[in-house]
Amino acid sequence: MRWIWIDRILELEKAKRCVAIKNVSLAEEVLHDHFPAAPGRPRMPVLPNPLIIEGMAQTAGILVGHANDFAEKVILAKVGRATFTAAAWPGYTLRYTADIERMDSAGASTRGTVDRIDPGTGQTVPLATIELLFSHIDQNRSGLAFPDHNFVFTDQFMDLLRQSGFAVK
Repeated sequence: MRWIWIDRILELEKAKRCVAIKNVSLAEEVLHDHFPAAPGRPRMPVLPNPLIIEGMAQTAGILVGHANDFAEKVILAKVGRATFTAAAWPGYTLRYTADIERMDSAGASTRGTVDRIDPGTGQTVPLATIELLFSHIDQNRSGLAFPDHNFVFTDQFMDLLRQSGFAVK
């Protein structure tokens, strides 16, 4: 099973921009370990920053894959920079916005922002900026062989796109 860290795609502009959301729920077990109660402090459940980066990687990866109609196997090659200015608490919605900065046959670089939205008030707070590099591994020049099927864009990701209202070939 693959972990999907986005719930819905809101916008998908070919080779330019993708916007997705993630609803942070206290039902997610990972929140209970970050951070448990300690002497003199109650527990403080938050979504760990590496999982927020993974949500951005999935959003930006879909954007990069969609640019070539998912013909390439796109993998995250590098987190260039990730800067966090707030925390993701249960009951809030995260909005991931990814933009392609550069794209060629070898891969792509993306820049993204994550906003935390309070569904009760609609207040939006900037949470993070994240720069990512992706590789088209089918164009990998190292001589490694990869499976013929696209193991990156699985049925789960294609279903997410369809359920969000986007046509997938």
